[in-house]
Amino acid sequence: MSVLKRREAREIVIGLLFESEFRADEDYVAIFATSCEEREIPSDPYVKNAYYTIFENQETIDEWIGRHAHGWKTNRMSKLSRSILRLAVYEMLYEKEIPYSVTINEAVELTKKFDEDRARAFVNGILNSVKSELEAGETDERKS
Repeated sequence: MSVLKRREAREIVIGLLFESEFRADEDYVAIFATSCEEREIPSDPYVKNAYYTIFENQETIDEWIGRHAHGWKTNRMSKLSRSILRLAVYEMLYEKEIPYSVTINEAVELTKKFDEDRARAFVNGILNSVKSELEAGETDERKS
């Protein structure tokens, strides 16, 4: 069982993803270990699983984001918006027990808390588009 509330765990993952944007030349496993030690991040299965799975499936996750970003390339987005979107799309694709609506709401709340006001509509729009595609059954990406 997680020692953190899911919202707290999501905030930690966002922080790790954001930090990783500035340490692109380092291995994500090393970044995780160093960050956990230096920031005294509690051991939490969701945090580690989300962070590792996002990096191990980043190409797929970024393809989903890019496909629904309509004119925005993933590498041109703000680092913070990209981190929030990666976490949300990860949940939509790989966390079967989390309803899409919960993931989208949490992503919008994280955006409100950490990103610019105009980023909310951007994040919400992309995630609703991803949700629509997934619900239409156009993919079997969601893993059990």
